[in-house]
Amino acid sequence: MATQSTKPVVLITGSSSGIGKATALYFAQRGWQVVATMRTVAKAPRDIQEQSNITLLPLDVTDHTSIDRAIQDTLQLFGKIDAIVNNAGYGAVGAFEAATEEQIRRQFDTNVFGLMNVVRGILPHFRARKQGTIINVASMGGRITFPIYSIYHGTKWAVEGFSESLQYEVAQFGIRVKIIEPGAISTDFYDRSMDVLRKDGLTDYDRYVDVAFKNSQAEGEKAPGPEVVARTIFIAATDNSNRLRYVTGSALTKVLMFFRRVLPHSAFSGIVKSVVEKGL
Repeated sequence: MATQSTKPVVLITGSSSGIGKATALYFAQRGWQVVATMRTVAKAPRDIQEQSNITLLPLDVTDHTSIDRAIQDTLQLFGKIDAIVNNAGYGAVGAFEAATEEQIRRQFDTNVFGLMNVVRGILPHFRARKQGTIINVASMGGRITFPIYSIYHGTKWAVEGFSESLQYEVAQFGIRVKIIEPGAISTDFYDRSMDVLRKDGLTDYDRYVDVAFKNSQAEGEKAPGPEVVARTIFIAATDNSNRLRYVTGSALTKVLMFFRRVLPHSAFSGIVKSVVEKGL
């Protein structure tokens, strides 16, 4: 075991771009020792590579051996892990009927089971230390839903339920669980990281999907950048509270989350339709 780092140590999954990359840089700039993980370290952005207190390690959340190796390598280097940020994920978008079983399984393997794999891997270390913070990046879409995101929403609602229940089990060991709920954020979620669902011969949904997709993309294009989420993740890691949920993003995100709490479903669904089905 290495000499324990005098700096707090955070391990972040999905650090090659978007929220993960912004979070790695944000923590590093505030004096943390950051372990930025991604499936292919060779593809790490230059600004991540150039930070002296960022260490790059390969980690694929769907590969148990990869997870265990990354955690053990981090402990060998720094002697401890103070917080873990489960950020790796992507969105499958389109009509549910167009999704293949393989697409559905891959979405859950990454966004749900992959996250659970990482949590299961870190818990023995956190239990032994009687402290640690698990930060799970869910989504505004873990508590509200939009058209053509049914599979993605299914994964994020699962993360919400898993995290909320887990907090009770691990509180006795001094472990905190946090859920980050971003709204629309300007990242490659709306481009490279998106799996668009199509099925040959199935055209009945095309007009609806095209309109909903166009309106969703428009919201993403005017959304704030990932730095706003990075700041929220840092707050969750350092506020020493037992607060569970952290909503982040634009003012619209916070308004929608408020309306979801106070309005009946019929009224709230009308708001969703007015935004996502505009022009249908």
